[in-house]
Amino acid sequence: MATVKVKLFANLREIAGESSVMLSGDTVQEVLFSLTGQYPALKEMVFEKAGDEPKLRGYINVFLNGNNIKHMESLATGIKDGDEIGVFPPVSGG
Repeated sequence: MATVKVKLFANLREIAGESSVMLSGDTVQEVLFSLTGQYPALKEMVFEKAGDEPKLRGYINVFLNGNNIKHMESLATGIKDGDEIGVFPPVSGG
């Protein structure tokens, strides 16, 4: 099981009260489940209810070491020690 740094941005950071946390897992999905288990208020913001399979909300972007997981194996993307995951909600402004 790998330990990775998860960086939270915008309102996700505000809700968690942390800008980053260290979590463990073998895939991005496992790490995000750990994140939403530790901060239950984030669950509905990150995941949508879609049957038995977890599904990221369309507006949430997750990056593994700077690469969007949508262009990898999505939630099944494997991780290793020292990786960094960034979770980005929609952000607007001027």
